[in-house]
Amino acid sequence: MNITIVAGARPNFMKVAPIIKAIERVNKSEKIISFRLIHTGQHYDSKMSGNFFEELGIPEPNANLEAGGGTQAEQTAAIMVRFEKELMENRPQIVLVVGDVTSTMACSITAKKLNIEVVHIEAGIRSGDLSMPEEINRMVTDSITDHFFTTSEHANENLLKNGVPQNRIHFVGNTMIDTLMANYDRLKNPNISVNGKALEAKGYFTLTLHRPSNVDQENQFIEIMDAILDGTGDYPIVFPVHPRTAKLLENLNIKDPRLCFVEPLSYLEFNFLVKNSKGVITDSGGITEETTVMGIPCLTLRNNTERPETITVGTNELAGTDPDKIRAYLRQIVKGEWKEGSIPPLWDGKAADRIVASLLRIYVEKLSSVY
Repeated sequence: MNITIVAGARPNFMKVAPIIKAIERVNKSEKIISFRLIHTGQHYDSKMSGNFFEELGIPEPNANLEAGGGTQAEQTAAIMVRFEKELMENRPQIVLVVGDVTSTMACSITAKKLNIEVVHIEAGIRSGDLSMPEEINRMVTDSITDHFFTTSEHANENLLKNGVPQNRIHFVGNTMIDTLMANYDRLKNPNISVNGKALEAKGYFTLTLHRPSNVDQENQFIEIMDAILDGTGDYPIVFPVHPRTAKLLENLNIKDPRLCFVEPLSYLEFNFLVKNSKGVITDSGGITEETTVMGIPCLTLRNNTERPETITVGTNELAGTDPDKIRAYLRQIVKGEWKEGSIPPLWDGKAADRIVASLLRIYVEKLSSVY
């Protein structure tokens, strides 16, 4: 079986790493699966992607399409043109895409136009918010996918409602959690200090913000930051700043002795920070999955989520962008009054093994029927 695995942005690397390792385990006795790892270059900032291959123990990509930068349309077009050339020179049986970034959608379309089957890892999740580019990427990708590998029963239900046959939906769990569990004992202290004082476990909050709906409007961004500072009491707030957000912060005068801006951290450093936080404030979906498994209180500054299990089962809550709600939720965390939460089904560190076993069952049988 011959697979092309696509990774384009930081979250993708976390999701493909355990799949590559599961393939390597299967190949130990006999090489059954061959693969090419393609980095589209969608995240072209080395701080966002450069050290992931070494940190996560996966091989360097067979090719980097270097399609970073530009508008959404320009980046989509660049990925499609360069990925088409890659597929024509190295045609696989399957193209495997993960998540919901531009690369996911662009590479799926390109593969299907060349009559190559598409497998989507993390299929079926939906926020219902078409203002999010990721939601469009999910919908388009799932409309042309051949086999759907899901992280939750919610995702299964979404696909069934869209008319996807049950036998093409495979509930396997969450490869993001595979990576977290595999590296839990390797997490690395970033040695951050605030005002000359080292951070203490459960003695600070971690903050990440990057969505345009939160950071593009200056007044709203300032109101959100004021509410966060007000609601977190005397706790320091560590803010690893996304490159996009960093540019916006340059124009704002948001300063406070408790607020510590740091550059993007490596995977092992960032999750050390999360693991030892009093609470996490974010507008990222993936982080809510990690906080759920680690049992860390998490407040999401969005009005919707494509990962409802992190709320119904896990430690996450939605606050939207209402400053009063943000303050009230944060004060609950400060007082130690947050819900306990638990871990969703199949988030057990074995999703990648289930994915590879399913691929072998599906595609080896398909080959047998042809020959």
